[in-house]
Amino acid sequence: MSIKKGIYAATMTVINKDLTVNVDATIKHAEKLIQQGCHATVIGGSTGMMQLISSNEKRKLIDNIAISKFKDDFVFGTGTNSLSENVELMKRCLKNGIDRFLIMPSAYYKYNDEGVYNYYKNIVQQVPESKIILYNFEKLSGYKFSINLVEKLAKEFPKQIVGVKDSTYNLYETIKIPNFMIFPGSETKLLKGLELGCSGIISAICNVTAPLARKVFDDFMNKKKQTFNERLCSIRKVFDKYNLISGVHTFLSFEDEKYNIVLPPLSLLSKKEEKQLMTELKTLDFFPQKNIAA
Repeated sequence: MSIKKGIYAATMTVINKDLTVNVDATIKHAEKLIQQGCHATVIGGSTGMMQLISSNEKRKLIDNIAISKFKDDFVFGTGTNSLSENVELMKRCLKNGIDRFLIMPSAYYKYNDEGVYNYYKNIVQQVPESKIILYNFEKLSGYKFSINLVEKLAKEFPKQIVGVKDSTYNLYETIKIPNFMIFPGSETKLLKGLELGCSGIISAICNVTAPLARKVFDDFMNKKKQTFNERLCSIRKVFDKYNLISGVHTFLSFEDEKYNIVLPPLSLLSKKEEKQLMTELKTLDFFPQKNIAA
């Protein structure tokens, strides 16, 4: 399956009280986001706390994703530093009919472009059937993709390296590669990105803003007046004041208590932060279960 343009939520992972992954609830949440307007969702990745989840639980998640009726709308974020584990998880996905991936360079150590090139080259050589979205997020990985490296990877592996999620925002305004998908990582970059030829967004906050983000996208595609973008960006700016995982889980826990657990060392917002978040969102008339374009 090809990577399509549009609104992608970086999907949350639902955690049980014993700190295991609630696989069924996680997949149902991703399915709900598709029904709310997302063109696709990334299961796993940073918002899904994939770096904190065991390999065994990732395998269970993959096996259960495979039986979802929305399987073709899912991208899998492996969330691991290990090259061999990346490859193993990707091959398991392929056996289950999932060939679209969001892959970040390994975190912790410092790398140059040549090292990162070799990392993705190894993945492509071992999993040539894959469709890979590069993940540019210097804040988390410690590495910032250069335009030259992205162009080199896209040119040498055009069937496998098909796009980039740009959460460092040094690429989306300037990079121009034919038949290559570019997804900024924030709602505040959605409209500008579309105007520049980008493909959409991949965003954590689409867990709560999917209908609004879809309306902005559709209005742009249909050349209609933008009436929702300002509100969408204002909501994102409120969440940007906090850890996004903590903020989204805290917000949605008012809708359903299943969202009120995150994996240590992450935590929900403090009571003070929670009050500030909900007060600011209230001024925007944005509430749990009321987060729709109206």
